[in-house]
Amino acid sequence: MTLATQIVDQRVSGIVEQHGQTLRDEFAVGADERRIRSLGFLFLVAKTLFDLSDDETVEGIVDGGQDFGVDCLYFDAPADGEIAVTLIQGKYKQDLSGEAAFPENAIAQLVGAVGTLFDPRQSVSLNPRLERRLEEVRSFVREGSIPRVTVIAANNGVRWTRDADDRIHRAAKDFGTQVEWNHVGSDELLSLMTTKKPVDTELQLSGQAIVEPFDFRRVLIGRMSVAELARLVETHGDRVLERNIRRYLGLSGNRVNEAVAKTLRRDEERANFYFYNNGITMTCAQFAHNALQRADWRVLLKDLQIVNGGQTAHTARRVANEAGQNVEAAEVLVRIYEIQADDTQLVDAITFATNSQNPVDLRDLKANDPFQKKLTEAIEALGFGYRAKRQDHPVAPDELTSAVVAEAVLAVWRQRPHQARFRRRQHFGALYEEIFRSDLNGAQAIIASLILRRVENRRKRPPPDAPDFLAYGSRFVAMLLGTYLLTDLGIELRQLDHRSFTSAKELLDANADDYVVRAEEQIGEALSSLFNGRERTLQRLSATFRRAELVDMLIEE
Repeated sequence: MTLATQIVDQRVSGIVEQHGQTLRDEFAVGADERRIRSLGFLFLVAKTLFDLSDDETVEGIVDGGQDFGVDCLYFDAPADGEIAVTLIQGKYKQDLSGEAAFPENAIAQLVGAVGTLFDPRQSVSLNPRLERRLEEVRSFVREGSIPRVTVIAANNGVRWTRDADDRIHRAAKDFGTQVEWNHVGSDELLSLMTTKKPVDTELQLSGQAIVEPFDFRRVLIGRMSVAELARLVETHGDRVLERNIRRYLGLSGNRVNEAVAKTLRRDEERANFYFYNNGITMTCAQFAHNALQRADWRVLLKDLQIVNGGQTAHTARRVANEAGQNVEAAEVLVRIYEIQADDTQLVDAITFATNSQNPVDLRDLKANDPFQKKLTEAIEALGFGYRAKRQDHPVAPDELTSAVVAEAVLAVWRQRPHQARFRRRQHFGALYEEIFRSDLNGAQAIIASLILRRVENRRKRPPPDAPDFLAYGSRFVAMLLGTYLLTDLGIELRQLDHRSFTSAKELLDANADDYVVRAEEQIGEALSSLFNGRERTLQRLSATFRRAELVDMLIEE
């Protein structure tokens, strides 16, 4: 028994205690303790790797028979013509020795799943949870998005065997670079769960470098070998990436990462890596070097963090660990900013600016926006809590998060339900000003969130007579509920404020069920008109709810 397996088992026990009833209800587990602990392990893996909310974590778990060996499926909206999909299979042993290898037959199952599930023309028999999520992915694929699949084999033991490796290598001839395989065991989970500790280390630079003072801070610009970068990540792991808001984790199948790896593997290209790569940006509390030495400085650093370049760093580590690979000849630009530990706003600004070429989650950065602070006060004045920043502990029933408010306001009051779900990356970017307009008040934010919460609860636990489109159209239902509520109140949106809040909440509580039935009927009629006798498959339904055409029909009515 290792310390890592013990700690992971303790975390699983905590999840079962905290979320056990939800998991039992969602998956009809009953008193099967072995099954509930397996689900708790899947919850722990997904939550740790992807920093999801509790609801998002549970929603992606699809374990339950007829699943092709896929226990979890997570995906994001397409970007740059690709859709990122992650498949997880978990194997949780009650024996905590930590010695069991991830089984070869499970790898074979996953190989078969990858080869079958992402062809939208193939008919497969799946459990309802997996079918709903997969058909949504397939609808994107049918429209031209290329799936980039990350497969994660997770257990509380060791990696798969050499024979399983052979299966993966044979499959790679068909899958190419679209599929990436990763193992996550107890040691990896413990590393990611460990509370951040300062990284005090040394870096060996190559050639000449410059140091400049700038507004009571210092900046060092130089270069170092990719092998040195790989050693940094090998030694300190993800602790050195705590501030990197795109934290790569080695788990994101990505053509950019693959291009980096390809350059590092090719002898004729390796020396040109410095010119191809944007470099690594780091922050630290202090750096020191021998200024009397003209070149090849050895730099001492306190509280070092990589704030941009995490993908390059992890890819460098992966390639450096491959048999026969020597990345010493490759070098990379490095920028090191010496910033006081309490100057978090500047660190956040640097992190945002240097990551702006790729989609990022901007919620934490926008939390410092003065409007967010005003909205917090307005919501709290009405008896609800508001989390502008992400936090680890669960959300209370009388508490809202900025992510939920953004999605709810965009769907309900801005009448953009198709963007509410599939443009989440833009809620705190391109759509931020539209969502959090100066006329948005606490009452509107709360009522929209309560509407979305009610509809989402129905979507997650649909009654037997729920319509087939509910899995994809809940934000459309929420939009109509907002319209019905304002009509019955006899007010316009601008009149929904702290003075009318209590009346609005009471009316919503009294009529929500009737509103939902009415909205579903209205959407059903609109869909009948749109499909006009054509077969209504889940793939087509998913695609329909991503377009504005249905929104226009409902608003006109």
